[in-house]
Amino acid sequence: MTSPAAIQHGQVYHIYNRGNNRQDIFVEERNYRHFLQLYARYVEPVADTYAYCLLRNHFHFLVRIKDEEETLRFPKPLGSPPP
Repeated sequence: MTSPAAIQHGQVYHIYNRGNNRQDIFVEERNYRHFLQLYARYVEPVADTYAYCLLRNHFHFLVRIKDEEETLRFPKPLGSPPP
């Protein structure tokens, strides 16, 4: 089995996921807010978001991974391996 390709700086990606057995992943309104807060904390520092759609049982994001120079301005999350 081959390893998946690494995400590359400057590339555009369609990121999506859905609940197991198509179960809801957003049950209450606050689940959407919490998800977007986590997204802002961990993804926005490294990717530009062009579009997104949050549905009850799945989500889609169209993002461009920022250039390496752009991401160096942001501190790494605790527990991240050194560069």
